[in-house]
Amino acid sequence: MTVLGYWTIVFALIASALSLYNYYRTATTKTIATARARRFVKLSAASIVLASAFLLTLLLQHDFSNGYVYSYSSRSLPLHFLISSFYAGQEGSFLFWALCSAVISVFLMRFTGKRNSEPWVMAVFMGAQAFLLLLLTVKTPFQYVWEMFPQAAVNQIPADGRGLNPLLQNFWMVAHPPVLFIGFAAMAVPFSFAVGALWKKQFSLMSEQTFPWLLGASLVLGLGIMLGAYWAYGILGWGGYWGWDPVENSSLIPWLTSVALIHTMLAERKTKKFIRTNFALAIASFLLVVYSTFLTRSGILGDSSVHSFVDPGATVYWLLVAFLLAIAGTGFGLMYRRRADLRPDARDPRLLTRESFLGAGALVVILSAVVILFGTSLPITGTTTVEPAFYDATNLPIAIAIGLLIGFSLFTQWGIDDWVHTIKRSARSLVVSVAFIAVLYYAGVHDWAMLLFALSSAFAFVVNLEIVLKTPKVNIRLLGGKLAHIGLGIFFLGVISTGKYSTTQHLALQLNTPQETLGHTLTYVGYEPTHDGKFAFNIRIEKDGEGFTLAPIMFDAGQQGIMRNPDIASSFMRDFYVSPVSLERPTAHADHETYTIPKGESVSIGGITARFVRFDMDQHGTDPMTSRDDGMAIGSVLELSNGASRETITPIAVYPTDGTPRFETSRSKLMNANVQLVSMNVGMGSGKSTVTVKVDRHDGAPHQPEALVVEASIKPFTNLLWAGTFIMMAGFVLAMVKRFKEA
Repeated sequence: MTVLGYWTIVFALIASALSLYNYYRTATTKTIATARARRFVKLSAASIVLASAFLLTLLLQHDFSNGYVYSYSSRSLPLHFLISSFYAGQEGSFLFWALCSAVISVFLMRFTGKRNSEPWVMAVFMGAQAFLLLLLTVKTPFQYVWEMFPQAAVNQIPADGRGLNPLLQNFWMVAHPPVLFIGFAAMAVPFSFAVGALWKKQFSLMSEQTFPWLLGASLVLGLGIMLGAYWAYGILGWGGYWGWDPVENSSLIPWLTSVALIHTMLAERKTKKFIRTNFALAIASFLLVVYSTFLTRSGILGDSSVHSFVDPGATVYWLLVAFLLAIAGTGFGLMYRRRADLRPDARDPRLLTRESFLGAGALVVILSAVVILFGTSLPITGTTTVEPAFYDATNLPIAIAIGLLIGFSLFTQWGIDDWVHTIKRSARSLVVSVAFIAVLYYAGVHDWAMLLFALSSAFAFVVNLEIVLKTPKVNIRLLGGKLAHIGLGIFFLGVISTGKYSTTQHLALQLNTPQETLGHTLTYVGYEPTHDGKFAFNIRIEKDGEGFTLAPIMFDAGQQGIMRNPDIASSFMRDFYVSPVSLERPTAHADHETYTIPKGESVSIGGITARFVRFDMDQHGTDPMTSRDDGMAIGSVLELSNGASRETITPIAVYPTDGTPRFETSRSKLMNANVQLVSMNVGMGSGKSTVTVKVDRHDGAPHQPEALVVEASIKPFTNLLWAGTFIMMAGFVLAMVKRFKEA
């Protein structure tokens, strides 16, 4: 079946190429080969479906003679993870993308066939599909294990596979990647319409027929991104839903350009403006999807992203580069060739029209995409990476502008510049939004940047809500855009509350010892194995006589190291979020533990965090050489913390004028131990200073009881994020249904 699967992909590639050829002949000559082209589209799609069925069968049958099956599955995987291993690796993900593209090609063929645009649009789409299949012939999931791993003996079949990465053994692996790949595949449709319209010189073709497909692609891609964000927040224990990781960003960038395209295309349909902009954005959106694939699968981000795949080899690398060049060359090359026909009319001086606001809104969204693209692409040119603070700082004014433009745009009129009318209509919504900000200020929000962001978000929410409430129920299908804007306003408010006003404490919870933090009492009461061989660490959390138990999980994933899953107690007001860090086990008494601590860094000593701050001679005399009768005294300042209490100790080394150094002991109440310097190293040049200390307990008891080190956080109004996302996606669905009916 492995050999059969490979040749099925080759057949699909040939069928796609023949379909492209026949569509091209129909578009450029008097030969009518549409029927033949359609047959090849169906043959290509059927072959891709068959190849996918072959791979799925190999996985379900545990056929470890196949290298891909061996690499990403095992006999112990449950059915849903076994199916998920289909797209867990590079080869399988390319095949799944091709599968999504194949299904779309059949529906797109029928759609364009009814609207006299089939040859031009389908020729472009099948060209993109052929490129995907070419990649699959090089990076194929249909190789024997001894072909994929030359060190393996020929015809010797492993008894079991390597298994699925433990990080991917989660429900969201079943949902997040497929949705994302459907979005990637669907983004080829607006590109195909754009190139087809430029090719045919029917520039209205894109605005007339692309809109529902664009809305669908943006909907699915955006949903895929947010499913990934929820996965990171609720399961992976990274402490948040978005870390500005380069691979996260690479999916976000084409979504932003597609959202900008939605708004400028709406303006074109009403006013015939932004035609060049729309072609450029449609081309750029698919180009950025393929660029995202290049970043993720070329190995370039291997050192700067936790999501990146390993290097796929030079052939795949250069095929992806060729794919990028083909998209850019075809799309922008045709735009350049049609530049005279695309020249806009005389500039319109009116600024307060609906189309001007839509253009301005698209511009700031594109600016956000450019900023994120710049930071994401830096690892390509060197080892430089961009910190999350850069993205936060640069996108804050953009987000503020987006909220204000959304609100004011709905009070403007198409083609009419009437600022008095706009101000009058927006006054009530502005007053309500300012009142909301006043409440926030009274509640303790005094950061003016956050207040301004909250004002713009509330303004967008209030304006759109007012319109929705005034719209008759019979016209609910007309409210897609308004619902999407309401969702965005709610989402932005969630970003403010969770991003700026979350509080986090790092602490060591000693077994059965209550500890106060974040206004709650936390007590670690022990751990227990789960049904799947992991360990749940039970933490009792109490406040005002009421309590609940959270059970974050840690487990050893072999080569992947220790995996950590948080646990969350959610309410409307806040999430109480606990992520495990490590388990400090008790040690036997009378051991002499030795620790080396670099200056400015910390180590964990029996659940206590010890940080080496500095060397100190001043406390022992202004002239260290004469500060003591028996020699020079140098102290090493150590700061100790268990999360709730702090202590500073200064073990001393005495260097006599003759004889050997003497190290004096300092007592730590927090550790219930004596701490003695063993050695000091003063770093010179670029070297780092270090101290080595010995920790000694003589109380006849264990040094420290068992302690669970955790990060505990309170994240206010996190549910605004998920509620805003749900409402936004619902708005996209309504808008898409409406536009499909129109088309």
